[in-house]
Amino acid sequence: MAVNNWELELNEYIRQGEPDKVDKSNAWKTAIGLQDVDGLKPSAYLIETAKDHIEGKISITEADKRIHSYYEERKERNEIEEDTKEADIVSVRIAKLLGEKTFQFSPVEWQNIHRKLFEGVFDHAGRIRDYNITKKEWVLKGDTVMYASYDSILDTLDYDFSQERNFSYEGLTMEESVRHIAKFTSGIWQIHPFGEGNTRSTAVFIIRYLKTFGFTVSNETFAENSWYFRNALVRANYNDWQNGVHATTEFLEMFFENLLMNAGHELKNRYMHIDFDNKSAIQSAKTNDSKCQNGTLDLSLEELAVINILKQEPSATQKRIAEMSGKSERTIKRRTVEMQEKGLIARENGKRNGKWKVLVEI
Repeated sequence: MAVNNWELELNEYIRQGEPDKVDKSNAWKTAIGLQDVDGLKPSAYLIETAKDHIEGKISITEADKRIHSYYEERKERNEIEEDTKEADIVSVRIAKLLGEKTFQFSPVEWQNIHRKLFEGVFDHAGRIRDYNITKKEWVLKGDTVMYASYDSILDTLDYDFSQERNFSYEGLTMEESVRHIAKFTSGIWQIHPFGEGNTRSTAVFIIRYLKTFGFTVSNETFAENSWYFRNALVRANYNDWQNGVHATTEFLEMFFENLLMNAGHELKNRYMHIDFDNKSAIQSAKTNDSKCQNGTLDLSLEELAVINILKQEPSATQKRIAEMSGKSERTIKRRTVEMQEKGLIARENGKRNGKWKVLVEI
């Protein structure tokens, strides 16, 4: 996969290894990469603004104001390229949202994310559509997914969110959890509650939701494969039984395994095209350098979250792990004991000055 110049520039901060710069750079890479779902490219000015924010020269709020002022000045000179303007404005807003710590699992939160991303870009920012839509898809040879009827959107949203809220991941393996997350994500995306910007707002919502499980989400996956993400959502919601095409979440599951576990699946858009008929190639994409072969998928969602935390902070106390994962300290004490008994982690050099060692490859 070809790497964009902006990716090379932002990757330099990741190579430096300073945690604050790494976090900011990852957020910007995701924010800019997500514009690709609508074929939008950022300006050089946005990249310079992102670098100033990563280096600590300006805050994310100041970066937002800088981009706003930049386009106000260009508007006066009639120099605005609308696609680039949208990419720049929405990118800085995504980066800002990904840095926020608060999150509420609800349709209203998703609606608020859409409003915050697209206010001043779309007239309908944050508003539920009141008309039916179709979208021609390359991966479907110009056909469309059947999106929710506008008069059923609110009821369908409430149902899907209540089902997920009441769902328990307790005791599930990562394979089972990923399958469920893919199903939930594809389900709410198919509702398509907004006129435009559904995929980008869905991505931001899901990233923030997954972080509530204690995950450090691999932003690289969204940064480099945002169009794949959209096509995978399309294939998860399309049936043409007459021609032997069935809705499948297999492509979306590969995406989430890369996102959550750096699984190493080869994500190719052409494999999802309904005319592509080479199952061995798809199988090869699933197993190509995949770390899932090492038993990662046998872990539970909670166990993997703990492991990711310990990889970041080997000296973390159980109290610290609880804070980072959003679980109770009592739950973490029980979970770390179980994980030691299963041979997943080990404690070295005692309780007071010791460190955790992760015994499985992730």
